Amino acid sequence: MYRSLFPRDMFAELDRLQRDMQQAFDLSPTIRGIGRNGFPAINVGGTPQSIEVFAFAPGVDPTRLEVNLERGLLTIAGERKADLPKPEDKAAVHINERFEGSFRRVLTLPDDADPDAVDAKYRDGVLHISIQRRASAQPRRIAVQ
Repeated sequence: MYRSLFPRDMFAELDRLQRDMQQAFDLSPTIRGIGRNGFPAINVGGTPQSIEVFAFAPGVDPTRLEVNLERGLLTIAGERKADLPKPEDKAAVHINERFEGSFRRVLTLPDDADPDAVDAKYRDGVLHISIQRRASAQPRRIAVQ
């Protein structure tokens, strides 16, 4: 009797609700990041010479990825197709947790990011974007005379 009132996995339903709410408000994380549960998952780090962004996008055709850097905003957009059985196969899908469809992630970069020195590579489902910092922002030692 109680199974009909409650979903089988309450935590999965709460997680789904949280993702839906975050997508509804579409809060874009800064370089420090507040975003969670978006697709693709993103790791951002850096060195004194560069900003390193890793977007985990397995199953995405690299030709369908679009990376833009404009006015300090890094945008990663694309589309991932579903690998589900076709309706004519008459196969039932019981659980489908894999994201499919169009996606877009936007990151605000620090002021010292150089838009002319960006390198993007996609390998084994990971998009690696390396953005060099401006030379004027590099630490340097000043000789005292």
